[in-house]
Amino acid sequence: MGRQEILTSIRRGLKRGALPPDQTAMLRGRLASHPRHLIPARSRLPHAEQVDLFVRNVEREFGSVTRVADMDAVPGAVVDYLSAQNLPGRVVMAPHPELRAIPWSARPLLEIREGRAEDSDMVSVQHGFAGIAETGTLMLPSAPDRPVTLNLLADTEIAVLRAEAIVGAYEDGWDRLRAVAGGMPRNVMFVTGPSRSADIEQTLELGAHGPRRLHIVLVEDAAD
Repeated sequence: MGRQEILTSIRRGLKRGALPPDQTAMLRGRLASHPRHLIPARSRLPHAEQVDLFVRNVEREFGSVTRVADMDAVPGAVVDYLSAQNLPGRVVMAPHPELRAIPWSARPLLEIREGRAEDSDMVSVQHGFAGIAETGTLMLPSAPDRPVTLNLLADTEIAVLRAEAIVGAYEDGWDRLRAVAGGMPRNVMFVTGPSRSADIEQTLELGAHGPRRLHIVLVEDAAD
């Protein structure tokens, strides 16, 4: 179904036609201006302190972080994490240029398949677009080189995130997305720690709706 057909179906359900010109202009103006909401004081920090806040909040939300000096250190960090968790050395990885440029051949025993995750994949390696310091949240917009299934199907998700991509507040994350992507993607996922639920007898269960482990390899150097 095309975009216009979808909009026509919605209008039919609402029992109205297209918006009048004044309301249309008002909505377009709001979308163009991107008004910012309140920014929590806890996130208004120098960038180095935002990075530290991000790490603390990730760990508070049952995630884990390994900080490495540069992209060359990522393969070793991934292998060390898999070994510590007694996980197999096979991963499905996002076909993102930054991930492809990592020297994975330095760890020849690590098996890498690029593409979307499948039910049988135990570990995914995702490209982290941005980190939100105020809550320790990953911002993961969908793209052909950042498949959404990597965030959902594997039991363990490893995200490779540059420290320079960490921002203080959600509003800053949206600003970064507009500046880099030039518009809104089909989907933007916000991931705060591993999937969990306490719906049944108030007992915390990890992996309820997605990965039971979230590990972030935080790269300290800046992109070229």
